[in-house]
Amino acid sequence: MKYGIIGAGAMGYRYGILLQENAGVQVDFIETWKPNIEKVREQGGVYVSRDHENKHLVPINIFYPEEYKGHPDVWIIFKKQMQLKEEMKRDSEAGIFHDDQYVFSAMNGMGHFEVIEKYFDKDKIVCGTAMIATVLNGPGDVDFMGPVNSEVMHLAPYNNKKPDETVKALFDDLKAAKLGPVVSNNWVNMCMTKVVFNAVVNTLCTMFEVQMGQFIQYPKAPEMARQLFNESFDACERAGIYMDETRDEQVQSVIDTCHTLKYHYPSMYQDFSKGRDTEVDYINGYIAKLGREHDYICRTHEFVVNQVHLVEQMRQFK
Repeated sequence: MKYGIIGAGAMGYRYGILLQENAGVQVDFIETWKPNIEKVREQGGVYVSRDHENKHLVPINIFYPEEYKGHPDVWIIFKKQMQLKEEMKRDSEAGIFHDDQYVFSAMNGMGHFEVIEKYFDKDKIVCGTAMIATVLNGPGDVDFMGPVNSEVMHLAPYNNKKPDETVKALFDDLKAAKLGPVVSNNWVNMCMTKVVFNAVVNTLCTMFEVQMGQFIQYPKAPEMARQLFNESFDACERAGIYMDETRDEQVQSVIDTCHTLKYHYPSMYQDFSKGRDTEVDYINGYIAKLGREHDYICRTHEFVVNQVHLVEQMRQFK
């Protein structure tokens, strides 16, 4: 199949380049950040490293939405939650979406599928999560973190039906790309499993400006994780959401992932460190909102949301 990547950022590059190189499929990148597009065109592609080594240039096709005339079978969307509504509106007005196209997204947080649903048929939306660490060093320069074949991701149809032939073909291409896909049978449970993980690692590492390996060295880190997980699970269970991992498994996942990616700064920290707004409202904030909607107050999550926004605001005084 042919793919179009909306958002040539860290994860967009990783999915598109691995599909292009390992699965041998055609990939086009749609981008709206001018410095990124112009740098890629100037240097003839994107520079790719893995764990800061073997930096090399990979030629890619990159377009502004308004100049794109292609017709992918599947769109893959990786934008920041705060940017998605504007991105989808611009892409739609550019006329790049078509009724026969499918769309897949494994963005962080929750709320994006409700936006995507305004532009695509529910039966053609595929939800995803990705336990894949990637860093965008700058325009046209990306670093894949973790060893080759360490990628793990999940996907599930938005309609919670069995995968149709296109979804199966998408799975096969993701597998050939060595992105480690696993099919889940309930997209909400699947996505919330990742959201509550990010609500620990992304947020706490950002608050204290530490790498994942540095965070897990603190003896009480698993206890901090469990406190946040307990609130997340309590809120989700009241909402009828039952995640793919148990509370104990989630705590162990934090421990294992932080040791594996010990030198990695999560994506929320990458945004914060570059002066951008974070996605905390779509992660911890989403969990807190879900809790209040079901008569449960996630006090710790609400506290850390305010803490992250506080440190964002305090940057003006530095």
